[in-house]
Amino acid sequence: MSNIGQFRALLVLLLPLLLFNAASKADEMTAPMEKTEQEALYSAIQGFVGKAWNGSELYPDPCGWAPIQGVSCDLFDGLWYVTVLSIGPILENSLECAWDAAFTNHLFELKHLKSLTFYKCFSNTTHIPSQSWEKLAGSLETLEFRSNRGLGGSVPAGIGRLASLHSLVLVDNGLMGELPQELGNLAGLKRMVLSENQLSGRIPASLGYAMAELLILDLSKNTLSGPVPASLGGMSSLLKLDLSNNLLDGQLPIELGKLRNLTLIDLRNNKLSGGLAASLHGMASLQELLLSNNPLGGDIADFTWGDMGNLTTVDLSNTGLGGRIPESMAALDNLRFLALDNNRLLGEVPPKLAALPMVGTLYLNGNNLTGRLEFSEGFYQRMGRRFAAWGNPNLCYSAAVDQSSGHAPTGVQQCKQPEGGPASNSAQKNDVGNGSTDQSSSPMVSLGFLASSVDGFWWLVLLKQMVMALLLALLL
Repeated sequence: MSNIGQFRALLVLLLPLLLFNAASKADEMTAPMEKTEQEALYSAIQGFVGKAWNGSELYPDPCGWAPIQGVSCDLFDGLWYVTVLSIGPILENSLECAWDAAFTNHLFELKHLKSLTFYKCFSNTTHIPSQSWEKLAGSLETLEFRSNRGLGGSVPAGIGRLASLHSLVLVDNGLMGELPQELGNLAGLKRMVLSENQLSGRIPASLGYAMAELLILDLSKNTLSGPVPASLGGMSSLLKLDLSNNLLDGQLPIELGKLRNLTLIDLRNNKLSGGLAASLHGMASLQELLLSNNPLGGDIADFTWGDMGNLTTVDLSNTGLGGRIPESMAALDNLRFLALDNNRLLGEVPPKLAALPMVGTLYLNGNNLTGRLEFSEGFYQRMGRRFAAWGNPNLCYSAAVDQSSGHAPTGVQQCKQPEGGPASNSAQKNDVGNGSTDQSSSPMVSLGFLASSVDGFWWLVLLKQMVMALLLALLL
């Protein structure tokens, strides 16, 4: 068969498929939008952007040839339904909220809505609706409120009814009060970020064992108090745990050791105590350990650092840790950042820390470290200001480092020459200046006398007798 014949045969086979696809696209372009869905969309948007907004005139076909920026649709049984609604100045033509933006019940009539996002929308005091969330339980997967300074009140318990929710993000708003226990019902949740609000009270014990699919939990920058609940150990898939910048206290529960997939734990700026918890040993995948500014206390050497080979970042500054820096920390080959400053550490600094292949920052300042820093001049040159050891009065750096090179560690004195070592020229000059003499070069010694045994009056008598003896010998 010729090439032309083969092409014709192929065209005959593909033509029905091409016609079917073209017809499908045409159906999509001409598919109608359910009337009640369209009216609900216009009314919901109008509540946010203002009554002057006339959607039916501006966007007569919002899911077809006249789409609205921030609105996406999908076909269900041949009809268009809204699946994404995003309000706020994200893109150039995005829908922006009016000063009196408000929620309407029409929002909950969008029965196929999968994603609902508000960004810099509410500037005047507004609350998240407490009712009707169950109407979106079968569809809503993403709910986000970002940077809405006028969004106050508490997190409504009704959000816990969103059984299909995968992502809950309430960041940088004015939300207050305690977290509802009902949030623990969100079994399919992958991400919960409630940071930068004014949330208070204890972290609910309901957060945990029913949330085995959660990957990210971020409750940072609030005023949460009380202990870290043991139930968090039930989040077996968790990768990131950030509870920093709160008022949490007490010891870390042993159950946290079950978080074997955790790569980051950030508990900085709280009131945690009890030393470096043994539960941290179970976090075999941990890469970032951030515990600074907590009154932890304890001995740094009591922690088994050899089990934490994946660590890249360790921040233990201002934690009240004591003891000697263990040699085992020098075996953390992936370590890039190590902050041990402003503690009660003592003893010598392990020289092997300088041999860590990846380390780029090392802070040891503000401790009681002693002895000699056995680091090379090249190490100080490479680290620059990212190495700090000042504030250790009895610590010095090696005399082999050239002080005039500008690479010596700031605020650390240079070690003095050990006793019995070679004297410097300046030391010899100082000895001369102080009147010290070498008795082996005295003329009296050549005559069999020690200069130290002859002084004062008897020196003159002896000298006179020697002169007379010399004259007598010349006359004879």
